[in-house]
Amino acid sequence: MGVRHWLERHALSLLGVATTAVLAVLFYFPVAIVFADAGSPDAFLDVLTDQFYINEIFRFTAWQAFLSTIASVAIGLPGAYVLSRYEFPGRRTIRSLTIIPFVMPSILVAIGFVAMFGQNGVLNDALGIVGLGPYSLLYNLPAIVVAHAFYNAPLVARITNAAWESVDAREVETARSLGAGRFRAFRDVLVPQLLPAILTGALLTFIFTFMSFPIVLALGGFQFQTVEVWIYALVRDLDYSEAAVLAVLETTLSLVLTYAYLRYEARQTAATRASRPLARKRLFSGVRGLSESLERAGILVYFLAVGILFLGPLVSTVLESVTGPNGFTLRYYEFLVTRQVSGASFQTKPGVAVQNSLVFGVGTLLIALPMGVVIAVLSRARGTRLVEAIAMAPFAVSGVMVGLGMLRGLVFGVPIAGTRIQVGGAVAIVAAHAVAAYPFVTRNVAPMFAGIDPRMVESARALGASRFRSLMDIELPLVAAGLAAGAAFAFAISIGEFDSTVILATGSSSYTMPVAVERYLGNRTLGPATAMGTVLLAVTAVSFVVIDRLGGRWENG
Repeated sequence: MGVRHWLERHALSLLGVATTAVLAVLFYFPVAIVFADAGSPDAFLDVLTDQFYINEIFRFTAWQAFLSTIASVAIGLPGAYVLSRYEFPGRRTIRSLTIIPFVMPSILVAIGFVAMFGQNGVLNDALGIVGLGPYSLLYNLPAIVVAHAFYNAPLVARITNAAWESVDAREVETARSLGAGRFRAFRDVLVPQLLPAILTGALLTFIFTFMSFPIVLALGGFQFQTVEVWIYALVRDLDYSEAAVLAVLETTLSLVLTYAYLRYEARQTAATRASRPLARKRLFSGVRGLSESLERAGILVYFLAVGILFLGPLVSTVLESVTGPNGFTLRYYEFLVTRQVSGASFQTKPGVAVQNSLVFGVGTLLIALPMGVVIAVLSRARGTRLVEAIAMAPFAVSGVMVGLGMLRGLVFGVPIAGTRIQVGGAVAIVAAHAVAAYPFVTRNVAPMFAGIDPRMVESARALGASRFRSLMDIELPLVAAGLAAGAAFAFAISIGEFDSTVILATGSSSYTMPVAVERYLGNRTLGPATAMGTVLLAVTAVSFVVIDRLGGRWENG
């Protein structure tokens, strides 16, 4: 009885120590190995003075990230305006779809663009009917930028929409009553309040696109070499030292940008105040005057354009998977079945990929969910930025970096007391997925923990309950929706994770659905790639439905 009482009293502390140990082994240790592989300062100096790396690799990486950020903001801002200022059927559903960047596998975006805009894609098929084309619309910088906008414009829209809905209508009304016109009120009242959210979305987009890997690899190949793509090329050539130098330099820059984002976010959160939101107008009624008619027409054109941009690649993936030279066909799915049944052991089998993805997803869930909850609880209890920094660290480190560290450490083995300790590729993949997923669990449950009345916990403690018992019996049931959403996020992220998986699954049987899609696409066989992509899309859609139905949400800022 004494031992049980002691365990209950110290359970949170023990869980905190265990979580820290797991994080140290699964994240900080692999990252430290990459830093060690980078070698002496001379290695960094060689890269920083090499004109190929400065002018070709880093400059292009920053340039495409900048262009992708501009495109994402340009596409996302009008969407935020419509969602915040208008009421129309399906508004809540469309707003939910802005969660896409966090559940959509990036390799699926790439295969969707190939299926729609490729040489044998849906667009060229349609143009061929009227005697035009085919046109080469892929494997260039604009294709990479537009694909990044597909992925990140919803993020910008979601962040800016939240800011727009928090604008105090009384300030706008005061400006209008003092004689300011609509444009003047927008410029002097709305823009200063929206600018922080726009900058936040732009900064996050730049970080994500700077570290983008599968989209650039699939749509640009080694012709358009970003830092991530070049690191992958070096790993394939077994040049781990030079790959480590690039990974460290990229991570350092990403850490600086992420730190700036966290500081900026903290200041904006501290400045949040209660407000009366602006009233929404009905989109399809109450049109008065020419200006409003033109505005509504512009909105409809915008919806049509973004509908083609966002739905076109996904629909094209499905269409290409069932379309052959002579029309409708199921031969690509038959190919997957045949490959699974009679393919050689070294070939990529779809059944193995699906099974691995599901198993890895469950394994990720079992690790990421408790880790995310413990960090959320400790962050609330301690109130320190150190815990938040620990929780956000994986956002600043690319999956390629984590995968390289795990490959060099856990997979190759670590000598301890004369014995080399190794783990299999599958275990390392689950570990890498858990590292990528647990911060999303934390961000889903932490706001709900913060909203719990502390008097409820204090009352339970006054009645003799331990801190751990009050957490289990009172707090966790109150944040059940956040737990369910966090679990769905962890599973969906594991299903779509590509960056670390493609490194850890190389030459093994631990490949997942995204890796299988990339391998089929790498052989320039669009049919099997789109069939595998459709399977991945179906699994991802199920995860998305779970997130949406359970009320999960991702609120930035």
